Amino acid sequence: MGKTAFLFPGQGAQAVGMGKALADLGGTVGDLFNEADDVLGYKLSDLMFNGPEADLTLTENTQPALVTVAMAAYQHLISETDLRPDYVAGHSLGEYAAICAAGGFSFADAVRLVNLRGKAMQAAVPVGVGSMAAMLNMAVDKVESVCQQASEETGKICVPANYNTAAQIVISGHKDAVEKAVALAKEQGAKRCVILAVSAPFHCPLMQPAAEKMAEALAATEITDLTTPLIANVTADSVTEGSQIRDLLVKQVTGAVRWEASIKQLQALGVDTFVEVGSGKVLTGMMRRIDRKANALFVNTPDDVQKLKNA
Repeated sequence: MGKTAFLFPGQGAQAVGMGKALADLGGTVGDLFNEADDVLGYKLSDLMFNGPEADLTLTENTQPALVTVAMAAYQHLISETDLRPDYVAGHSLGEYAAICAAGGFSFADAVRLVNLRGKAMQAAVPVGVGSMAAMLNMAVDKVESVCQQASEETGKICVPANYNTAAQIVISGHKDAVEKAVALAKEQGAKRCVILAVSAPFHCPLMQPAAEKMAEALAATEITDLTTPLIANVTADSVTEGSQIRDLLVKQVTGAVRWEASIKQLQALGVDTFVEVGSGKVLTGMMRRIDRKANALFVNTPDDVQKLKNA
């Protein structure tokens, strides 16, 4: 029998209307939306269901919104089916939902922590100072080399932030250094480099002030050993110990997300079914680019759960 991994999406998977069909189920699933509102002290659920989109995309709202929908979808999935994960993984902030699903901390703590994480990341770098860009169809070593060259030429930070797939690596750092890397890549024949519409340069050393804030918050949060092993973003290795997870979540703020390596590690551990749990299909799309033959499913709504039951 093959194994199953549940994957939890990160920033970029949000959309107005997210979670509404799950919240309408009421019961323990619906309660999660009320709990998130209570923890934050404002109506996050209203923002998720009705927008405005500009407010939903503020990272301090996006992060708890994605964790809430992920946990609601997870709750509904495990209550309605026999499907259980042998491993969990989450892309960037999705790692908090993965840890929550694996019993590492409470839902309330997950929501509180990612709201704080969003605020800390936004505050770490003034708007307009940092930038991120997706380098498409460019070899890893070439991306790393243009980042290094851009850093040397500008005297500023530019590093790979997300190793999503072999054909999609996201870079992050000071705006002029990222723009320099994009220009260098184009000189070297890169076909597509896209500057991303993000509010801060995530997963790079500029996020150090946010990492320090998260270290404080995580030190004050109880993190228990996981019941399901997590494949961690920064190491692409399996971990269950609460104390290690605390350190990895701090490192993750400034470190690169090794997503493709995480998926390959899961496959090496015998995983052949990947279920994206939460909002959108970003990770399912990446999965198809990493391994076309992999069995990749997604659960965003009660209808998706019903389809799985009927399959």
